[in-house]
Amino acid sequence: MKLAIIGVSGLVGNIMLKVLKEQNLNVEELILSASERSVGKDIKYNQRTYKIVSVDEAIQKKPDIAIFSAGSEVSLSYAPRFAQIGCFVIDNSSAWRMDTSKKLIVPEINGHELTQNDKIIANPNCSTIQMVLALSNLHLQYKIKRIVVSTYQSISGSGQRAIQQFEGERKNQEVNRVYPYPIDKNCLPHCDDFTDNGYTKEEIKLINETRKIFGDDQIKISATAVRVPVTGGHSESVNVEFENDFNLSDIREIISNTNGVVLQDNIQNNIYPMPIMAEGQDAVFVGRLRKDLSQKNTLNMWIVADNLRKGAATNTIQIAKLLMQKGFVKN
Repeated sequence: MKLAIIGVSGLVGNIMLKVLKEQNLNVEELILSASERSVGKDIKYNQRTYKIVSVDEAIQKKPDIAIFSAGSEVSLSYAPRFAQIGCFVIDNSSAWRMDTSKKLIVPEINGHELTQNDKIIANPNCSTIQMVLALSNLHLQYKIKRIVVSTYQSISGSGQRAIQQFEGERKNQEVNRVYPYPIDKNCLPHCDDFTDNGYTKEEIKLINETRKIFGDDQIKISATAVRVPVTGGHSESVNVEFENDFNLSDIREIISNTNGVVLQDNIQNNIYPMPIMAEGQDAVFVGRLRKDLSQKNTLNMWIVADNLRKGAATNTIQIAKLLMQKGFVKN
């Protein structure tokens, strides 16, 4: 099996290599590609040295699977060209997520929907993945009516330059700003660009992608996305209203039995999810479970995950693994 990673020199691309090794995929030929300024550079992986190639050269090598983490423009330009040669593309950008002809996949939730004909597969936004995975089995049991979510998103979601800004500010150095204001000792209610309706693109992604993954356009969703001075791991405060009543013991059991989710909900011993503990982990962590005292059938919960792993790299590698397990790609 030939596997290509497009955008391997970025933060997510680097994590993809780590996850690829951990997942132990049977890859016969690994093709690593990045922007023109990185072409020709060496990357060490699994005791071997690889030369970074151009995207055009990666196409010529005819991979079976190409994982994209190079931004929407690259995905829009090159993903169809890979698909034309029969390659499965798993795209980590927002380019194809809301395309009605493309599947938006979290393997634990809707991986069964993938077919041999799905040559371009969209990976959801990082903050969406952790929320829908935590809610997926609850939705099946109680049916979600409405979600109000506030995110506390790490700076790693903005890339390496954001981390450099943060670290420079900590050292009182002059920095090139990715954000319009300092991020150290600050919180910015500003993730991605603002749209005409006053919401940011990140907030709109949470709304639209959640509905698409759950296959339910009737779910009401309100989102506020905030950037916080944390280097790794996104956190979310989620208030979810269900059609049906519930008790907390059943909620805990359902979450505990959700594949890919870890329940950390023991307030007597100060056990609850935190990004400092989630960083470097593949699971989604859930805690602070409590009934909303202001209205019926409503649950408050706290959800944390490593945005570079399950929120990006791990989910894409899991999709690749699923394609192999289904027999769509030779193994």
